[in-house]
Amino acid sequence: MGDTRLEPVVLSDVERLTLENWAKRRSTAQGLAVRARIVLACANGWNNTVVAARLDVGRDTVRRWRTRFLRDRLDGLTDEPRPGVPRTITDAQVEEVVVRTLEETPPAGTHWSKRELAKVVGISPASVLRIWHAFGLQPWRTETFKISPDPFLIDKIRDVVGLYLAPPANAVVFAVDEKPQIQALQRTAPVLPMIPGVPERRSFDYVRHGTVDLFAALNTATGKVITKLSAQHRAVDFRDFLDEIDRQTEPGLAVHVICDNLSAHKAPVVHKWLLAHPRFRLHFTPTYSSWINQVERWFAELERRCLARGVFCSLDDLKTALEEWIKVWNDQAKPFTWTKTADQILDRICRYCDRISEPVH
Repeated sequence: MGDTRLEPVVLSDVERLTLENWAKRRSTAQGLAVRARIVLACANGWNNTVVAARLDVGRDTVRRWRTRFLRDRLDGLTDEPRPGVPRTITDAQVEEVVVRTLEETPPAGTHWSKRELAKVVGISPASVLRIWHAFGLQPWRTETFKISPDPFLIDKIRDVVGLYLAPPANAVVFAVDEKPQIQALQRTAPVLPMIPGVPERRSFDYVRHGTVDLFAALNTATGKVITKLSAQHRAVDFRDFLDEIDRQTEPGLAVHVICDNLSAHKAPVVHKWLLAHPRFRLHFTPTYSSWINQVERWFAELERRCLARGVFCSLDDLKTALEEWIKVWNDQAKPFTWTKTADQILDRICRYCDRISEPVH
């Protein structure tokens, strides 16, 4: 075969696709991922020394897997059979672990622990954990979900996503919502600053100095926000916020406002205001679908970077902190990038409904 350190590695389309998939693997397949990356690097025409330096592995390692790939192609990258202790866990035991995890619960319990299940099946807790990992089972985890019952779900998703991906000409699109009851919390003891090896520490108890509501309208094209602080979030407060949006929006532009189904957004006082301002049009998200409103992503940033670790000795301190943070945001604003089409969102909802509608559920 000659000197494999210099022999070029040429990949077919199937081999390249397979190696790229292997290269993305983690955890138990990490060894195979490294081998795939080595071969992909060799296919770029690099010699063993360059590949070793770029991937932070030894040159002997590069030489070994280049040689095995050139000799056996993809089969050469998998582990060869090794001598060892005979397998002690049977297929029946593996099946029992999986079936019990999916279809049963322990007596007086809500989910299996590895020790409880190991005792029932007759294997070690470590073996149960390996089986769970192999089948992607995580009985200790739980998540919440809510599928919108909105009869106009499809139409509303297409409407809102269409505004994100293809906004109308001569128009501005605002994602609008309220963040109610923002609390001015003062810790009962001074915050202890971070030091090497110790994170910042705060007392768990606090004194509350009142609350404030925040109206926000996110310009989906620029990322800038128009905001208004209010003591409440009634229909008249929402109407006043629409006035603020109207004042700060260039005349002559149509204004599309994306908002949720809060009763204040549909009150008669709001309808009357909209009739007097025909350039405004409200677009409602599906019920229980706040995730589709981009301003919620902005509220998450506000919570993480301003409120969650803030200490406010008065309501005025809270308002000042909010106004300063919003000003900084607008000075360096960037829009959030929406990538999913309406069809992709609806397809994913359909796939999830199919999964949870199977007989096991």
